[in-house]
Amino acid sequence: MLNEGDLVLLWSPHKGDSYLLSLKSGAFQGTRTGTIPHDSVAEASYGGVVTTGKGQLFYVLRPTSGEFMRRIRRQTQIIYPKDAGLLLLYLDIFPGARVLECGTGSGSLTSLLGHFVGESGRVYSYDRREEFSLIARDNCRRWGVEERVTFRIGEAVDGFEERDVDALVLDLPSPWEALDAAHAALAPGRRLAALVPTTNQLERLIDGLNEGAFVDIQVLETFLRTYRTNARRIRPDDTMIGHTGYLVIATAVLARGGSGEGEGADEGDGA
Repeated sequence: MLNEGDLVLLWSPHKGDSYLLSLKSGAFQGTRTGTIPHDSVAEASYGGVVTTGKGQLFYVLRPTSGEFMRRIRRQTQIIYPKDAGLLLLYLDIFPGARVLECGTGSGSLTSLLGHFVGESGRVYSYDRREEFSLIARDNCRRWGVEERVTFRIGEAVDGFEERDVDALVLDLPSPWEALDAAHAALAPGRRLAALVPTTNQLERLIDGLNEGAFVDIQVLETFLRTYRTNARRIRPDDTMIGHTGYLVIATAVLARGGSGEGEGADEGDGA
């Protein structure tokens, strides 16, 4: 038996119809073929089945972090799950980690970070617009991680209150302007991540990282292709998620090396 406020994903094998809902006693979920009482969903519990008034079948599933990220209430562009998963891996987010995020937006990544740092971790999320922070707070509450997040209103160029954080994310139009503040907040040897959509921004960010105390600069781009799984007709979907941004990863150090470091030739270039 599910409880009021539990998150549920209703999924139908008919054309893959799906709906994300937060259970509320007496409420109804509308579909293309009729409504489904929330109370019936609660009684069915996870793994169970409910039907609409016209007989369409829906399975009651536990929503994943990716499902929640894609369907949150938003007023800003969000980081796609395909990029967010890679970000978690390269930043080495772990239970108990202290993570700083600048550019809260609608809170999709904030919610994900709150989920992965666990009850013993902390996420510090900055945004210059209070209305976005309020939306993000509500989304974190729906995902059950609001108590793990400290929301702050401020500009990145003014600096961050935190020091020696385990990871830092810049989701800003001009992340190169926040690199000094980011370096001051990061623990030495820990990583920074930034996502930028254009090569113009990418070039300026890399220039800024090379001028600062950051090393091991990496640029990643992901493409996601899903497949149709109909029996005897398995094939790729007609569309795929292509370019959504460049994910830049860099590691903070105490200082860049001296003249011995040099620019050098790119790996793979001839002599």
